Amino acid sequence: MTSASLIVSIAMANAAQAADMDALVAAAKKEGTLTTIALPHSWCNYGEMIEGFKAKYGIEVNELNPDAGSGDEIEAIKANKGNTGPQAPDVIDVGLSFGPSSKAEGLVQPYKVATWDEIPDSAKDAEGYWYGDYYGVMSIMVNKDLITEMPKDWSDLLKPEFASAVALAGDPRASNQAISGVFAAGLSAAGGDAAKAGEAGLDFFKKLNEAGNFVPVIAKSASFAQGTTPVLMAWDYNALAWRDSLNGNPPAEIILPETGVVAGVYVQAISAYAPHPNAAKLWMEYLYSDEGQLTWLKGYCHPIRFNAMAKAGKIPQDLLDKLPPAEGYAKAVFPTLDEQKAYKEEITTKWDSVVGASVQ
Repeated sequence: MTSASLIVSIAMANAAQAADMDALVAAAKKEGTLTTIALPHSWCNYGEMIEGFKAKYGIEVNELNPDAGSGDEIEAIKANKGNTGPQAPDVIDVGLSFGPSSKAEGLVQPYKVATWDEIPDSAKDAEGYWYGDYYGVMSIMVNKDLITEMPKDWSDLLKPEFASAVALAGDPRASNQAISGVFAAGLSAAGGDAAKAGEAGLDFFKKLNEAGNFVPVIAKSASFAQGTTPVLMAWDYNALAWRDSLNGNPPAEIILPETGVVAGVYVQAISAYAPHPNAAKLWMEYLYSDEGQLTWLKGYCHPIRFNAMAKAGKIPQDLLDKLPPAEGYAKAVFPTLDEQKAYKEEITTKWDSVVGASVQ
């Protein structure tokens, strides 16, 4: 192929892609609404993401249960299979392990975004049923007004000075964030052995509960500020965003533990029963565009296209400067899908019998 014919071929492909996008926008606008679920505005900067999508395309966003966990999102699809009303989610944002399971259960449908090739193969389903959107690491957020000694590792949280202080940012029977917190503590206790980390994590929380240090409340920025949950386990992007929103009242410190540094990838998928399938596809295109990926980065979430965008010089230096030091993430462990499936099942099914603390 000559250079001239190559240019013509590329131009034709670009024109076809633009035409496809125009058709998708028109179809989505005709539907008029997108129904999301489990997207707190402070989580990964979703508030700005939702407003940006609405402003760009003029499509309303119906937001269901912002504080729901990954398991709740899956149940919402199951419960609304025949329902095209406002309680049926079009799209979900769930922990990595929920991607393959939702595909296996026939709960999601395939769709490949325009930037598909820049999503690492290890973070996507080859057929397009689900794909990674962003990742972060499990951290410890501490209210410095109430806690004077900063913990350096998970084991420190068992000390008497953390009485009635430690909480998870979710219910470990349903929330991927909370499950990952239990696994991280267990990975530390098990000396890095992922196969034993689920059991070790449950044992850690049993000890934490028996010591009177565990607070069975779903931790949020409000409970943190009020002093109900002065020490909480959350993804670093949530903790950093909460710290910023508090403006030093109270002062907060975000700590990456010395061991058991667990990285978590979340994935996007479209419900197989989406009442607004075209709006759902357009939402995916927006999330995985340069604009959407940078919106996540503003919320301290590493977008899945981060490496490709950085290589292309598409990430503003001011955003790079706001990220925590890279060396703090060097120890991060990315559990495999098989490991996640194993510890998720162990933690969710044995939490009540082993720990015996109902988190609400």
